[in-house]
Amino acid sequence: MEQLLNLIDGELRSAVGGTSLDVYAPATGQVYAQLPDSDDRDVHAATEAAHRAFPAWNALGREGRSAAMLRLAQLIEDDLEGFAQDESRDNGKPLALARRVDIPRAIANLRFFATAILHFPSEAHLMDDVAVNYTDRQPIGVVGCISPWNLPLYLFTWKIAPALAAGNCVVAKPSEVTPLTAFRMSRLCKAAGIPPGVLNIVHGLGPKVGAAITAHPCIPAISFTGGTRTGAEIARVAAPMFKKLSLELGGKNPVLVFADCDFEEMLDTTVRSSFTNQGQICLCGSRILVERSIHTRFRDAFVERVKALRVGDPNAAESDLGAVVSHGHMEKVLGCIELARSEGGTVLCGGERVMLDGALKDGWYIAPTVIEGLGPQCRTNQEEIFGPVVTLQPFDTEADALALANATSYGLASVVWTRDVQRTHRVARALQAGIVWVNCWMVRDLRTPFGGVKQSGVGREGGVDALRFFTEAKNVCIKL
Repeated sequence: MEQLLNLIDGELRSAVGGTSLDVYAPATGQVYAQLPDSDDRDVHAATEAAHRAFPAWNALGREGRSAAMLRLAQLIEDDLEGFAQDESRDNGKPLALARRVDIPRAIANLRFFATAILHFPSEAHLMDDVAVNYTDRQPIGVVGCISPWNLPLYLFTWKIAPALAAGNCVVAKPSEVTPLTAFRMSRLCKAAGIPPGVLNIVHGLGPKVGAAITAHPCIPAISFTGGTRTGAEIARVAAPMFKKLSLELGGKNPVLVFADCDFEEMLDTTVRSSFTNQGQICLCGSRILVERSIHTRFRDAFVERVKALRVGDPNAAESDLGAVVSHGHMEKVLGCIELARSEGGTVLCGGERVMLDGALKDGWYIAPTVIEGLGPQCRTNQEEIFGPVVTLQPFDTEADALALANATSYGLASVVWTRDVQRTHRVARALQAGIVWVNCWMVRDLRTPFGGVKQSGVGREGGVDALRFFTEAKNVCIKL
């Protein structure tokens, strides 16, 4: 039984209260580790350590901080296989996916922001014969970073990297459901030359650790990725304290398929955008909108491809989908499928738990599921499911497609498939989404702004947007 520990002030520690939480392997449904059941006392100790460490970390300068972060990235890359195996065991995702995407992207996050800070520009404004103004961007000091369970190290580093690069010290909470790779990384910080207290990782439950970070008076900025309901609670607590907030929340992302698309390329990519990571990515396309003239062709071909997907052992190279992250989440997703049936939807494939043999017999597996026959206002097309479930809806005109696409309270990402360049621009501009992919999906340039509109979040991450969030702008006006 592996014992995980907090990283506070450069030391690996148990929770102050001395209690632990069970950590489960989704593939087997069995407990394999114990996690610190931390509370506000651990958060307070981490915050005090961060404040003590801040002056020296900031004084290290951009180049010094960059060098330490690059060393950490290299240490993770040197142990890529170990990180990938931990990520797969902890999350239930295919090991091949963790090797190919999750861990390389975590490394890229650290390297990107370690070098981006060296090129982070300031602004200057000349007033004719009067004065010169320049913008001085300084780190906030101590910031809170709270990351989710679906892409554990990928999104953990996406938050802490710009915060550290900008000169802040961090009190971070990874998900209690998938803590293993954050703990593995915490053991590398000393070797990377990151001073004690600069990065503090406090494990535990959201209502205890996440809430304590949000409410702490000495943590003036919070970056959170997770569910919309939790984001609303963070905003409720943080807003009266005038904290800076970055909230990347849920999605109900549309995929718009026009008849003039490259059908085979669209089909291949739409299978990926529906079911990668068991559909547990906030960017997955969960509502597929298809022009009526090709709807039957698409439905038949898509269902055939989905039926061929293999649900199985995450360690097996032939597995396309692994387990969903927890027993509770499995029950939630299966409940959403039953709701779709009760709303009049037809399940074209999937719709049930997959039972495997041997050591995997108690694992949390769900067959990839395709549903049709539901209107835009039903709960299945309005509420985030966050699992291997998609719905199909036909449309007749471009205006119909946009009305369906925008008919939710979310606005994170969208995908458009068409060869018509003019339509590309019209539709992209009319979509209520923070991200629009045209004839592709999950093509990411880390320099671009990332985030959503409506209930999909507040603010933007990525590139200079992230560095601006983790700094305060000061205008300096000098009379000529």
